[in-house]
Amino acid sequence: MKTFLTTLLIALGLAVSAYAHHSMNGFDRAKTITITGTVKQFKWANPHSWVEVEVVNDKGVAEIWNLEMTAPGILARAGWKSTMLKAGDKLTFGVHPMVNGDVGGQFVSVTFADGLTMTERGPQRAAGAPKQ
Repeated sequence: MKTFLTTLLIALGLAVSAYAHHSMNGFDRAKTITITGTVKQFKWANPHSWVEVEVVNDKGVAEIWNLEMTAPGILARAGWKSTMLKAGDKLTFGVHPMVNGDVGGQFVSVTFADGLTMTERGPQRAAGAPKQ
């Protein structure tokens, strides 16, 4: 019985830890905004990839938006490559913004100049956009 309780407590502790790590409570997932900016850095890393984007706000001030993405393995299965986003690229992003109003958020999509839109589930093209 003692071994069972110990095992149960360890399993519960790991479950709580995993739940806390993957909480999305900081993002307003009911709202998607669009930002356009210049990629500063794209980090292809576990447990989450992320992209840092410089966005000029409505007052003309540059702000750095950190956008959290999913894991590289999931991105790769959706057709992503670690070289898709490069520093200096000017792109448009769909974002679930931070609940507290800070700049940054959860990545939803990115649209390239050629019309290709990538999500964490794969490519999407606007009607009439040329194929690569």
